[in-house]
Order: sequence, then structure tokens, then C-alpha cells
Amino acid sequence: MSSPIGRRAVLAAAAAAVLAAAPVSGANAQARRRLRFTAVFSDQDIRAEAMRGFQRDLASEFDVELHLNATLFRQGTELVAIQRGNVEMANLSPQDISRQIPAWAVMASAYLFRDADHMRKVFASPIGTEFNRMAREQLNVHILGPLYFGTRHVNLRPRTRIATPADMRGLKLRMPPGETWQFLGEALGANPTPVAFAELYTALQTGAVDGQDNPLPTSRTMRFHEVTTQFVLTSHLVAYDLLAVSARVWDGLTPAQQQALQAAANKAIDESTRRHLAQEEEMLAFFRSQNLEVYAPNVDAFRAEAQRRYLASPQSQSWPQGILERIQAVR
Repeated sequence: MSSPIGRRAVLAAAAAAVLAAAPVSGANAQARRRLRFTAVFSDQDIRAEAMRGFQRDLASEFDVELHLNATLFRQGTELVAIQRGNVEMANLSPQDISRQIPAWAVMASAYLFRDADHMRKVFASPIGTEFNRMAREQLNVHILGPLYFGTRHVNLRPRTRIATPADMRGLKLRMPPGETWQFLGEALGANPTPVAFAELYTALQTGAVDGQDNPLPTSRTMRFHEVTTQFVLTSHLVAYDLLAVSARVWDGLTPAQQQALQAAANKAIDESTRRHLAQEEEMLAFFRSQNLEVYAPNVDAFRAEAQRRYLASPQSQSWPQGILERIQAVR
């Protein structure tokens, strides 16, 4: 018969073996790479749901923190935050990139892409490779892909009927801060007024601005229809941001981690695009049901005026030679 001491020794040894075989939560937590992601869109946005899927898909290897609704960095400051190492990932606008790389201004110009599919094909082409290389080499940013969130239209408080850019004269149209955004407002014939996205509802409500431009799903999510009277379907910009990660962080990952990160990004991008396209159709009926006017102006007149202004401005001087023709040739 074994002694109590012998039995205790056996049990202690068995317990030690179990502990040695079991995963240590602290070590696992350290092994998972922390990725903080910052964006100005709300947690109710389609892109937020797509990024929650991104977070779930990478949960085994990455600790992805989602900081939405400008809770970590305000609009227009995300790029600098990545460059300074204050955040690992961000939703970057091409307009913000163009502040540091003037050639990128063409990628934020009005009436450049025919639709979301054309935009996707351009970024998958050698053109996209060239522009992504610029971002990496000059900004230390690795672009995972373009995140489509709708086609931008004009949304106004006044009931003034809009047919051509001339009808926009004098209207204070909220545009995001930044030279490229402000020029876009001018190209539409309006008086562009910079207002932060988080302050836009109040600015519309109080009359500080006469209108704003955003894709229809974004306008619904942010409830802009509550403080406006009409949507003018100018279709002036295929709206997208760039899902981006610090190049320094990207280069520090293993090839397997890079592949997993890119695959999760592709999935999020595809899901966001699919859902936005479907919701854009639904929004037309919804806004009409809310007694808002929804109509198309003379889009050809808007396109011609916008292109005239761009080509006559200093902005187009920084565009790569022949870039408009190359983009239009992508099918």
C-alpha cells in the first residue's frame, strides 16, 4: 500500500505535467500582434460591420482594436498618426494622401471612375500598383485595398431646384477639410465650407451650412435626411477610402501573417462593396418615403464643368502624364 507522501508526490507530478501542457494565456496574449484601427465612420456603418468581420477573421493571430466614430483620431489626422507610429491601421481618404503626394489628387477628382467596379479594376491594374508604390515609398503606408462606400451625391436644406452647376452658386456646401475636398466643392459650383464629419448634423440643423455631399447609405446612417429637404443625384464621386497599415508594421509580419491580413482585408472590402451597392438602391425609396425630393440633375453639365475646372487648375499639373486616358481605358 502506498504512503500518503508517495500519493501526494504522484499527484503533484501529474498536476505539473498538466500545467506544462496547457497554454499560458499571458504568453498567448503577447504572441498576438496588436493592431489598432482608426476611422471616422460610425459603429452603425456598413464598413464597421465589415471591419468587425475583419477583426473576427484575424482573432487567432491579431488583437485588432476598432476605434470608430473618430474616437481615436479626428478626420484628416489619421495619416499622420500612422506615420508617427501612433496607430497601426487606418481608413485613409485619397484626399488626405494627396496633401502629401500631389499626384494622388487625380485619384480624388470628380467623375474619374464610372462606378465601383471600374474603381476596383483600376486599383487592381498597373495604375493601382504605381499609386500604391508612391504611398509606400513616400508615406511609409502599405495600402491593402480601396474600401468602397457609395457614390457621392449632393444633399441640401433649401428646396432650390438644381439642374446645373450654376444653380449651386452661393450655396454653402459642407466639404471635409483639405484643399482637394474644397476644390471638389468648387467644381460642383458651390461655396465649399469645411466642417468636421462629427459636427455635420448640427451644422445642417442650425443652417451653418446649406448642404453636404455623401453616399446615400452614409446620409441615412448619420440621419442627415432629418435636417434636409432633397437629394440631388449628381453622382460626382465614386467614394472610397483606403484600408491601410503602417509599412513598418507590415514589414514586421511573417509572410503567413501578411497573407492572412490581406485575405481578411479583401473579404471586408468585398462585403462592404456588396452591401453598399444593395443599400444604395434601397435608400432611393427610403428617402422618397420620408417626403424628400430625390432627382437627377443634368449630370453631363456637372461633369463637363467639373472636368473643365480640374484641367484649368494647378491640381492637374501634378497628375501623371496621360493618367486620365489610362484610367478611362480600364475595362
